[in-house]
Parts: sequence; structure tokens; C-alpha cells
Amino acid sequence: MKKFALLSLCLLSMTLVFSCKNKVEGEAAVVNEAAEVAQTEGVAYTVDTTATQIMWEGVKVTGKHNGTIDVADGTIYVNDGNVTGGEFTIDMNSIVVLDLEGEWKDNLEAHLKGTASDKADDFFNVNQYPTAKFEITKTTALDNDPEGTHLVYGNLTMKDQTKEIGFKASVSNIDGVLTVVTPQFSINRTDWGIKYGSATFIENLGDKAISDEFGVKITLKASAPTM
Repeated sequence: MKKFALLSLCLLSMTLVFSCKNKVEGEAAVVNEAAEVAQTEGVAYTVDTTATQIMWEGVKVTGKHNGTIDVADGTIYVNDGNVTGGEFTIDMNSIVVLDLEGEWKDNLEAHLKGTASDKADDFFNVNQYPTAKFEITKTTALDNDPEGTHLVYGNLTMKDQTKEIGFKASVSNIDGVLTVVTPQFSINRTDWGIKYGSATFIENLGDKAISDEFGVKITLKASAPTM
């Protein structure tokens, strides 16, 4: 009996360690039904697509992958130093995997984009949905929070489905350059109907299960119009 108890404890410890190593890091984003987009007021700052990037992280039972995705264009409105609204478009065709090389990298990118044979709807199906969009609904200032100066809320549209998400961000505006940087936060992909490999919806996946949550970290820069 003691040996059985010890074995059970060891297996439980291994499971907990494994689960921690294969969990998306970061606070979960607040997710609500789509909300009214903020009225645009103030000065229009143009998003610098060369200095703006979204980092992503996906986790499965046997490991994790990470990469980047580009922002195609965007405008952020600033009034009296405060972000009042805006939006940016995400280029879904720009999905890149950073932790793999060669054929493995190409295969995963094709699977995520849905350009691989018979896998169009597993994830993002970029041929049918080449872009996603984020539209600010409101921002709220935070006091003495080490992870951000603001809570940013906005409607995220992917695959023609829209949900409002909220996350922390550090916002600064220096010499006409607006910078928005977030810590990594997580989003539940099934809220946008992306259920491939989800143990929540598919039984008996075993070690082929993929976490419903994926990590997102945003670095955005936008510039005021030149006089």
C-alpha cells in the first residue's frame, strides 16, 4: 500500500510539473460580447507597421510553439495625451513560426494558415479570412500597476466572429510617437470557433490535445502627423 501511494504521488507530481511547463503564460484576457466601438476624436496617429508586431505562443501536451504575425495598417486617435479610439488590421497571411526550421516550420505555418491540403478550417483559413481586426472600444487608466498603465478594451474579429477582449498595456507618448506594449496575455481560441485539437470539444485526443488558450504579446508604435 505504501509503495502504491508513493507511486501515485510521484505520478501526480510529474503531471503537475509537466502541466506547468506546458501552460500558456500570462493573465487571461477579459472576453465579452462585441461592444460599441469608441468614437474617434483627437489626432490620428498612423501605426508604424515596421515597428509593430504581435508575438504568439501556442501550447500542446507535448510542447509549445511561438512566432510572430504582422499588423498591416492602423490608426490610433489621441486626445490630450490619452488614447480615445482606433483600430488596426492583422495580416493573417504573415503568420511565422520561430522555433522550428525547414520542413517542420513550413508544415506548421501551412497548417495554421489553412493552406495545407484538407486543413483549411483547422485554424485560421487565410484564403477565406486573410485579415483579422482589433477596434478599440474603451481605455481605462490603472494606478500603480507594474504590468501596465491602462486597461485596453476592443473588439477582436477573427474568421468573421467578433468578441470584445480586455488586457493590460503600458502606453507612452514621447515626441509624437505613441508606444503601446502589453505583457503576454492569453485568449481562448474556441471563443472564435477555432476548435481543432481542443480537448474541450473533442474526446480521446491524448497527447495530441492542443490548449484552448494561446498567448499574445503586442508591441505597437504609431506616429503623429508631421506638420
